[in-house]
Amino acid sequence: MSAGTDLAAADERILQTSPLRKLLARPELGSVVGAIAVFVFFAFFADSFLRATSLSTVLYAASTIGIMAVPVALLMIGGEFDLSAGVMVTSSALVSSMFSYQMTANVWVGVGVSLLVTLAIGAFNGFMLTRTKLPSFIITLGTFLMLTGLNLGFTKLIDGTVSTKTIADMEGFPSAREVFASTLTIGGVGFKVTILWWLALVAVASWILLRTRAGNWIFAVGGNKDAARAVGVPVTKTRIGLYMGVGFGAWISGQHLLFSYDVVQSGEGVGNELIYIIAAVIGGCLITGGYGSAVGSAVGAFIFGMTSKGIVFAEWNPDWFKFFLGAMLLLATLLNAWVRKRAEATK
Repeated sequence: MSAGTDLAAADERILQTSPLRKLLARPELGSVVGAIAVFVFFAFFADSFLRATSLSTVLYAASTIGIMAVPVALLMIGGEFDLSAGVMVTSSALVSSMFSYQMTANVWVGVGVSLLVTLAIGAFNGFMLTRTKLPSFIITLGTFLMLTGLNLGFTKLIDGTVSTKTIADMEGFPSAREVFASTLTIGGVGFKVTILWWLALVAVASWILLRTRAGNWIFAVGGNKDAARAVGVPVTKTRIGLYMGVGFGAWISGQHLLFSYDVVQSGEGVGNELIYIIAAVIGGCLITGGYGSAVGSAVGAFIFGMTSKGIVFAEWNPDWFKFFLGAMLLLATLLNAWVRKRAEATK
């Protein structure tokens, strides 16, 4: 064997990677296999599952989770959690509604103020995390409790009840509803605009992760933040930016919540943060950080949508939904771990 051949064998950077090895290295592979299995399962057991209207319903359910699952997945790739994500959605809707109503302003003013508030909440989480060195679980659990109390307390203080006043007759409401809660008709079937928001977020997040320096920073921070800092990665800015991304997702979801119903219940959103995390984990994100994809979170949200609506289409007792969700979480985690080990074994 020649010296050149020995050099090629020793340097894996110039080795050819087989398509199978590339496929096994994809973090969303396990979730795609799971999504196919869930789709086939409900296609067989639920007669109406394959109808176009049913698909629309499934996609809508998936999009309401997926809009938040995307930034939550990026945050998890960066090695952190956000337990305040669910109630932050409600906070976003409440700020828009109450500011617009109390100030008798165009609802777009309330929408803008809500964006600033949710970004500020995200920045607060990231700042507290980096300054106190406390685990993100503790920081965001504190934010979760504070927002839960603020949502209820301010709504009762300002409106006298646990829900906001209607803003359906205010200036700007029709145009805002078109942006955040309209229905697009394609082939006689209605699709919610949240599906477009969801797909756009997946595309942008995938571009950030795979085509930008910021994406490299996210993976580096999630893999080993100390090593990342040692090679010049702006760890603090990256983590704050990731939390602000969760705030942006909460803003979109909150506006959809508000303009779908024109009133908001202050107690909504509690517990949804776990669903966002579950969607990200099912999509291939590791609890330990440094691994995952935006596409995987979308597949995880799609599995959630198929399961939640497939049980209804199959006319089963919806009480079984949480069982199926838990089972999928465990199976997806085991499958993702197996796929990753196989990928590492083929290197």
